Amino acid sequence: MTVLLWICVASLLAWLWLLLCQGFFWRTDVRLPPAKEPARWPSVAVVVPARDEAEMLPASLTSLLAQDYPGRAEIFLVDDNSTDGTGELARELHRTTGGLPLTVSTPGEPPEGWTGKLWAVQHGMALARTGGPGYLLLTDADIAHEPDSLRRLVASAEGGGYDLVSVMARLRARSAWERLIVPAFVYFFAKLYPFRRVGRKGSRTAAAAGGCVLLRTEAARRAGVPEAIRHAVIDDVALAGAVKRTGGHIWLGLAERVESVRPYPRLGDLWRMVARSAYAQLRHNPLLLVGTVFGLALVYLAPPAGLFAGWAAGDGATAAVAGAAWLLMTLTYLPMLRYYRQSPWFAPLLPVIALLYLAMTVDSAVRHYRGRGAAWKGRTYPKPVPDAAPEHR
Repeated sequence: MTVLLWICVASLLAWLWLLLCQGFFWRTDVRLPPAKEPARWPSVAVVVPARDEAEMLPASLTSLLAQDYPGRAEIFLVDDNSTDGTGELARELHRTTGGLPLTVSTPGEPPEGWTGKLWAVQHGMALARTGGPGYLLLTDADIAHEPDSLRRLVASAEGGGYDLVSVMARLRARSAWERLIVPAFVYFFAKLYPFRRVGRKGSRTAAAAGGCVLLRTEAARRAGVPEAIRHAVIDDVALAGAVKRTGGHIWLGLAERVESVRPYPRLGDLWRMVARSAYAQLRHNPLLLVGTVFGLALVYLAPPAGLFAGWAAGDGATAAVAGAAWLLMTLTYLPMLRYYRQSPWFAPLLPVIALLYLAMTVDSAVRHYRGRGAAWKGRTYPKPVPDAAPEHR
């Protein structure tokens, strides 16, 4: 057997394992579980950290103001030192549209050791707790909710006894680059954190989607969040890990009625979105980076390379094994493309997309070692906090 054939056999075995043993990550049927509405609706405080989000608020904030929730609910929008009039626009939207009560506040610059978003969340949660809410809805300023979103989240949490319920908002996929890259982003995330394992008691897998997290207030207190994760760049995964480590029952799935309104029309926009946190996902560990590069090459790049090389050399065995691995890869991607209403013809392009993500990950590491680290809206977090706990996996 040639070296290339051995590599393709390893890739095929890897895909067989991923298909059957990685929590069925490729399936997209993990959706918000239906639940009977509670006899008494708990109060909810909605915390929205917002930094220079004036462009997003007309769609996102108005959708929160219009929530049809039977219990008491109020919104705390934390204007994180915006320069585009985010706070003023939020107040104006509330004056003109009405809806749920809205409080707009500004926390000031984050202290050393805090990311800007988590400092804003800390400030919003402190304001919210004065009203003694049963739940906190942590949602980003670029996320739009259907009118029954909060109602369904709370019903599912109450019915399932969950301390944290999170849905991964359907990201925008309209431009050519969004259609190519966005579905794969969710596909790769689900492979790292299979949703079925996240929701299973006793499983160590913990993750959430930061755009929409319903968190029981008592679970937040028990886990000491957000202070316990104040350093985290990938704050949603860190939040879920903190809740699960302290005995919380969590759930994560794909959204049906929650969408991101933030556009990423160009490759550079998507590149920055991925690169700002990719190396943090690897815990800034160069050995993990090397392993990730080799792993992505074996799993995603070896099958097409083996197929074309085997075909050109007349090596039928190599071409067949490589083709089988590529076929399995393609089939696992089809459900996510259907969820995003994209053409199935994107599925065979997954090796190309994976190559782009590999380059983004390497670039993320280069940025880190050049001192630019995780940069977002004028703030840079070049190094992890020394006393930070590792992200939960």
